[in-house]
Amino acid sequence: MSNIRKAFENGKAFIPFITCGDPDLETTAKIVREAVKNGADLIELGIPFSDPTAEGPVIQGANIRALAGGVTTDKIFDLVAELRRDVKIPMVFMTYANVVFSYGIERFMKKCADTGMDGMIIPDMPFEEKEEFAECARQYSIDMISLIAPTSENRIAMIAKEAEGFIYVVSSLGVTGTRSEITTNIGDIVSLIRENTDVPCAVGFGISNPEQARKMAGLSDGAIVGSAIIKIIEKYGKDSPSYVGEYVKSMKDAVTLNEVMK
Repeated sequence: MSNIRKAFENGKAFIPFITCGDPDLETTAKIVREAVKNGADLIELGIPFSDPTAEGPVIQGANIRALAGGVTTDKIFDLVAELRRDVKIPMVFMTYANVVFSYGIERFMKKCADTGMDGMIIPDMPFEEKEEFAECARQYSIDMISLIAPTSENRIAMIAKEAEGFIYVVSSLGVTGTRSEITTNIGDIVSLIRENTDVPCAVGFGISNPEQARKMAGLSDGAIVGSAIIKIIEKYGKDSPSYVGEYVKSMKDAVTLNEVMK
């Protein structure tokens, strides 16, 4: 069984996204550990890229700060190896196709396996072109996480049938960022996914407060939050780990409320 499935074994999952190296890798390590301590079920680690097309201004800013600080893919692999001494929950990378290409696809996947990563999300890789990455990922037991967006429509069943690890359900059109309200009919998308696979699905893009997290986790198997966490890190810098920990706890408590209310 995919290690990522473990994140969804104990009820609704809360998944924080953290850009590696913002403000520095030492702080990233502390933030990850605080998130785990406060109930995160799976960690998404962003590898910074100079042209992150799926990201809104908040995460773009984190990418710029991390790259300006000298973060490299190799340094991030070192960070993961160090985290794996005590961090037991599943971790996945989120980055862009060009980052993996330039590193070398096989070299990248092997390094993921060697350091203890469980999966990969590549938001700018069309489903139809994933095989070039997926074949190599399979050799190293790295799950390629599929994204399903409101625009996926007649492709949802096809993507779901081939899904691994978990499915990232994109709540809204456009780029990442907090939203005051999510209007997409997530319930319909999740129903179609569940007709075609038992792979868990979590909703991301636009979730920023506990009420949104509770609602989205109620419709799916979990909630993913990035921009709201990056805003905390941007505000508090090296002092942010404890603030991120408090935020993660509030969001985990909210998604867990779904279990209590059943």
